[in-house]
Amino acid sequence: MAEAFTSLVDAFKNVGVARAYGAPVQLGGEEVIPVALVSFGFGGGSAPASADAPAGSGGGGGGFVLPLGVYTRSQGGCTVFKPNPVAVLLAMAPVACAVGLSLRGLARRGSPHGCR
Repeated sequence: MAEAFTSLVDAFKNVGVARAYGAPVQLGGEEVIPVALVSFGFGGGSAPASADAPAGSGGGGGGFVLPLGVYTRSQGGCTVFKPNPVAVLLAMAPVACAVGLSLRGLARRGSPHGCR
């Protein structure tokens, strides 16, 4: 188990900013730099044998990548960020739910005079 953990550590030693910002790409005659939200995790464990169960060990991992948008140059030559519309919609979903629940709670309170 220790050998497997060591190999995982070695494999992910250089993971960081390089995974969130991709290499520049030529797209439609302009250079863009992709930007993503990258998250991953690993875990593992073991248990000694007992009267009820045999010894065991295991582990696993997972992750996801959400493309946020690209950095590109504007017509004036300035660097600008262009968001991915799908990522913006995904990010706004929890905000919309929170606003909706808040408005529903306010509507249920009734009028200031207690009439409904």
